[in-house]
Amino acid sequence: MFALKRTDSENPDFKYLTNLFDDYLIEIDGDEKDFFAQYNQIYLNKVIICYENNTAVGCGAFKAYEPEVAELKRMFVLPEARGKGIASKIVNELENWAKEEDYTSCILETSCRLESAIVLYKKLGFEITPNYGQYIGVQSSVCMKKNS
Repeated sequence: MFALKRTDSENPDFKYLTNLFDDYLIEIDGDEKDFFAQYNQIYLNKVIICYENNTAVGCGAFKAYEPEVAELKRMFVLPEARGKGIASKIVNELENWAKEEDYTSCILETSCRLESAIVLYKKLGFEITPNYGQYIGVQSSVCMKKNS
């Protein structure tokens, strides 16, 4: 059984999952890890944690990018929990929460090396868009957007 919890980045389960995520990203991002880390070590007050049988198995968050644009951040599912639709549940809940907060679109950045994430986001209706903000000119970044 899955349960979704709205919380913030001070939640111990979120910290646990994102620490694992950061370790994973070191392998993915290689020499660029420090560049990306500076944008991930921030307080987030819109966090979703997915629990399976009371165990935290996935997370995601969003923050304001522009007045009507929410940026999805810190999407991660434990490797042993993948393939169960957890990431889709988290993204859907983040989108619903963003709509409740009057955002009209969501953007995100992911690594070009995370091909399964790109496939998932496309399946959920996100489209590749030109890189935005700090990701402009970053060859390993893939930016995506979805309008509500």
